[in-house]
Amino acid sequence: MNTIYYIVQQTMFFAIPLLIVALAGMFSERSGIINIALEGIMVIGAFFGIGFIALMQMNDSPMNPQLMLLVAIIIAGIAGGIFSLLHAFASINLKADQTISGTALNMFAPAAVIFTARILQSVQQVQFADKFHITEVPVLSGIPIIGSMFFKNAYITTYVGLIIYVISYILITHTRFGLRLRACGEHPQAADSVGINVYFIRYMGVLISGILAGIGGIVFVVPTSTNFNATVAGYGFLALAVLIFGQWRCQKIFFSAFFFGVMKTFAAAYSGIPILKDLPISANVFKMIPYIITLLVLVFMSKNSQAPKAEGIPYDKSVR
Repeated sequence: MNTIYYIVQQTMFFAIPLLIVALAGMFSERSGIINIALEGIMVIGAFFGIGFIALMQMNDSPMNPQLMLLVAIIIAGIAGGIFSLLHAFASINLKADQTISGTALNMFAPAAVIFTARILQSVQQVQFADKFHITEVPVLSGIPIIGSMFFKNAYITTYVGLIIYVISYILITHTRFGLRLRACGEHPQAADSVGINVYFIRYMGVLISGILAGIGGIVFVVPTSTNFNATVAGYGFLALAVLIFGQWRCQKIFFSAFFFGVMKTFAAAYSGIPILKDLPISANVFKMIPYIITLLVLVFMSKNSQAPKAEGIPYDKSVR
């Protein structure tokens, strides 16, 4: 039973950031803007969030660690949102190729982060102390089975991610804004004909995408490391696979994120799982599992894609 608890707890560390970032991609792409810049936005968000934590710890701030992490998450979201506006401007106003725009941001983000970190502290790694681990959540950790799985050896980022999912589901499926967002991704001309500002809705889709991707960056780094080195280990691209596997739908994205999270757990924490540890398989094979699964998913899901029909197509109000 302890092994099951361990797998579930580790899965949360990997699945939650995947869930958040895949939802980030969903908001942008359901509005009609392809966003492959998720990786770069995650890097920017993580840099600013971890930078805040490092600065506060360096100055021996008396702030409660959980409150500090929540503030860092907010900062990461703001940074990611601002950075994503570059992609929105290029894609919406300049009508640039959205794939090229996203690629440019992915290339720019780590370079800018490394340059800034070296200017500020002479080295590119941003160190921080992990004071955010929650050994037990009072009361809830005492619930049989569930308590040990979800309320012991946890991080507050897990609960933040689940709250984001619930809000995203309600926003995209049960609100007027969500309906308009989906309309702009499916048939922007029809949306415009009934008075919807397609440009504004698409800007909002990309902005929300940037905020969530920025949050996803710090949510990924904090439970898995004690330093940030201008990388999120390809999680932005893995989140795109989750988005495609989830067919741009909230509920499917949720299950896809946890499926990929389990695969990532086997790859990163197999040594803590007795059955896998004793297998005569190289560690490199385990590390390849998530990416092999990604390739297989893309191959088999591409034929049944339910991507928004107007995704990636610049909208010109003057053309009907």
